Amino acid sequence: MVLLALLALAAGLLLGHFGAGFPLWDLLLHSQDGVLNLLMLSVGVSIGLQRGIWQSMRRQPAKVLVIPLGVTAGSLLGGVLCALLTGYPLAESASIAACMSWYSLGGVTIEALAGGVYGGVAFLSNLMREILSFFCIPLLAKYLNPAACIAAAGATSEDTTLQVMMKYTGEENVVLSVFNGVVCSAFVPVLLPLCYHLGLR
Repeated sequence: MVLLALLALAAGLLLGHFGAGFPLWDLLLHSQDGVLNLLMLSVGVSIGLQRGIWQSMRRQPAKVLVIPLGVTAGSLLGGVLCALLTGYPLAESASIAACMSWYSLGGVTIEALAGGVYGGVAFLSNLMREILSFFCIPLLAKYLNPAACIAAAGATSEDTTLQVMMKYTGEENVVLSVFNGVVCSAFVPVLLPLCYHLGLR
């Protein structure tokens, strides 16, 4: 998955540099709303396919809610802290952090809000969070706990990093991991523009 994302990025860079003016690429560039709607449809399908998640959630309600809320709060605070330390604009930094590893939606949405440079930063930083989580999850499982592994993965804990999560934290944490990914994925489309528009500029 990560390799495919990197190949898609490299292909996009080449097409952007050499393919300007071709009707197909112009059509893709002017279809961002359609692409976003398809992404949201795929998330809805992913959530709908999770059979039995609601029954499992009812057995441990406090724990399943604390983790995604903590992940969301920690990601936003991290974005604010990075803005303060680096001088990066607060609105853009918080918005990028609000993506919580969902680099595809984050890159396109932030590009539409703040321009291509910030969209590129959002894509790369959230892709890096996903890649780093693959390497960090074994260490976090060994020295901390499953909740730390789930937090590192962010919104990807329901899909791309789930297999690694199962291997190092055990199948009993699958429900927590999937539910965290579902909640974080649901939060991203709301929090991202909210952070950008509501008083953070």
